[in-house]
Amino acid sequence: MAAVLELIAGSYEQIAFGYRVKTDEKEWTAKPDFTHHAHTASISAVAASERFVVTGSKDETIQLYDMKKKIEHGALLHHDGSITCLEFYGASHLMSGGEDGLLCVWSTKKWECLKSINAHKGHVTSLSVHPSGKLALSVGTDKTLRTWNLISGRSAFIKNIKQNAHIVKWSPDGDKYVVVVNDTVNIYDLETASVTGTVTNPKRISSVKFLNNSILAVAGDDEFVRMCDMGKEKWVCEFKAHETRVKAVDSFDMEDYCVLVTASNDGFIKMWKLHLKEELETPTLLGEVNTTARLTCLAVWKPSSVQQTTEEPAAKATTSEELTRELSKTKRVRIAAEEVVLEDESKPKKKKKGGGK
Repeated sequence: MAAVLELIAGSYEQIAFGYRVKTDEKEWTAKPDFTHHAHTASISAVAASERFVVTGSKDETIQLYDMKKKIEHGALLHHDGSITCLEFYGASHLMSGGEDGLLCVWSTKKWECLKSINAHKGHVTSLSVHPSGKLALSVGTDKTLRTWNLISGRSAFIKNIKQNAHIVKWSPDGDKYVVVVNDTVNIYDLETASVTGTVTNPKRISSVKFLNNSILAVAGDDEFVRMCDMGKEKWVCEFKAHETRVKAVDSFDMEDYCVLVTASNDGFIKMWKLHLKEELETPTLLGEVNTTARLTCLAVWKPSSVQQTTEEPAAKATTSEELTRELSKTKRVRIAAEEVVLEDESKPKKKKKGGGK
């Protein structure tokens, strides 16, 4: 059976592209489905949920696109500065980070900002939500790595790092995470919150994606994509993906293999077939499309892949140790997003009269 999926890419040219992929033939084809020109500056971030695609831009707005109705769904205006990162958790919440140092939590039901957190003294450069939906990590230009309890909406703990990190990402099992500084990937363990290993890429890293809990795909300022084995802390495969630097990588699973998606400054989005086995072989090209734009970011919209969440009472942990214990019990369980909505924001506040916008 053919999978329903769409490739979404943002560009310097202010346009978001959507390509519907036909997967039922040997060579996959990507046909243009929509172009969304709602931004007035280059697009810096993109994310996809079961129903929506969101794009963030240097124009300080987050634009919404309804994938079911195929219509523009409006804009989110809260950040004062470029939008740097976007990530959905579950179908009901979106997190955004920006150059204003804010992390915002949005409800996707009414698209209202449930919580606005002064997260960093400087830009928020990256965020990642734990698979449980209870916890998020953020990094910023204040040389800190911050952990957020999404149940309370408060900071759980702060770790000072020596340099400005520009990427943070949880593993699929949620037992480890990676923090990227320039060309270096630092591997952290959840329980100890300390670095357990480091790998260095030949060039500055632009994007990373966990293909499973042990293999990390890394793209940087050259035309190669490299796979790192997190346990062995070494590169296990590399291949030339594009003619110029690779800006973004994403992936999704088919029945018996993984599909790695790459986007480049050369305008191409490419899909690669990769069997995740003991000895990694070079991926084979499944299909490609030339957008003719300078691509900046990438997401895969694959509604059939969104997992059903499991209801469970939300944890009341407050310290890092309690949070770790709580998560170690539940890290393989996806928590219903309604259960982790920020409790202190669940009742609507009365608006003050007057004063500003």
